[in-house]
Amino acid sequence: MSENNCCPPPGNETACCAPPAPAEACCSPWNDSGNCCPTAASDLPGYKLWPFVCGWLDSSAGKIPQIATRLTAADIIGRWQMRWGLGRARYSIAPGLYAIGTPSDDSPVLVTANYKMTFDIVRRDMHDHDAWLLVLNTKGVNVWCAAGKGTFGTDEILRQLQRSKLPQVINHRTLILPQLGAPGVAAHKVSKASGFKVIYGPVRSNDLHEFLKNGQKVTPEMRRVTFSFIERLVLTPVELVSMWQHVLWSILALFILGGIGPQIFSFSTAWTRGGAAVAAGLAGLFTGAVIAPLLLPWLPGRAFAIKGASAGLAVGLLGVLLFNESLNWLNSLALITTVSAVSSWCAMNFTGSSTFTSPSGVEKEMRQTIPAQVAAMLVGGLCWLVSAF
Repeated sequence: MSENNCCPPPGNETACCAPPAPAEACCSPWNDSGNCCPTAASDLPGYKLWPFVCGWLDSSAGKIPQIATRLTAADIIGRWQMRWGLGRARYSIAPGLYAIGTPSDDSPVLVTANYKMTFDIVRRDMHDHDAWLLVLNTKGVNVWCAAGKGTFGTDEILRQLQRSKLPQVINHRTLILPQLGAPGVAAHKVSKASGFKVIYGPVRSNDLHEFLKNGQKVTPEMRRVTFSFIERLVLTPVELVSMWQHVLWSILALFILGGIGPQIFSFSTAWTRGGAAVAAGLAGLFTGAVIAPLLLPWLPGRAFAIKGASAGLAVGLLGVLLFNESLNWLNSLALITTVSAVSSWCAMNFTGSSTFTSPSGVEKEMRQTIPAQVAAMLVGGLCWLVSAF
């Protein structure tokens, strides 16, 4: 575990440690040995102890932290914060070996990332099992993204096997990896270097119970990657939050530019024209970051930029129809082109959340569409500025 610098003076060491969770939180329901949490977490000063550490198991490799499978309110709040991208870069735990329940030397070994939301989901879905959890150092990134970046990979597995001394803890030589981690792992190299066999479990951790119950066999449904309406919806907030700095500067610039006209500069015009431009920009942002992902299967085209542009075009045309009495042809053209361009850009950012894009495909799409997006923004901006004179 990582060091803790918050401890008070000697004589009160336990004050900086979270109180151990109830024993039943870290034990399997059928375990009645009375030795689920043999050592209180607060008995080991000098360590930062997360609330999910409810005890320690003795092994030939030393003491192994035993983790609770019941999520607390803080865990749920933390997950909500990650959905909004708040403190995402700092939401990680220490890599290494953890115990779920009271595993034996024959219990299965699951491998996951040290992104805490991923870690929480896995331990929650393993609440009725005894297992070992080998957490890789993925720099706080989830399994799928880390596999693409190489941090959830062969070298890191071998490093954590050696660091955790896992071969001394268990009798078998099998690692269960999440299917979405496969792009970063060369199973044959892991086997050659360590003697451990790699098998891939289901896509979703909530299928782990059935997977283990069936003798570590996966069904076709467990292999299928879904991207449903709800799954797309929960990913949209982080896209909105990640753009807030750009949005604030854009709003300021639009209000300033909106005041430019025959009278050089007018604060009242800045408020009306600038406010209208801000509304158009926010409409494009919301269309590309929320509406386009939700309507993804039904929008035309394969490229996300094209899907976003088509959604933006529809919203821009709707705006022209609603406000046609107050818009001249230059403002109408500006509205349509800018909303389409902003929506296209925001929708293209969503490719990183999709399960059916590749890095090479994303790069190709960006090379082809960014020049068109910039051109559309320039045309829309010039039309808007000229319409003031």
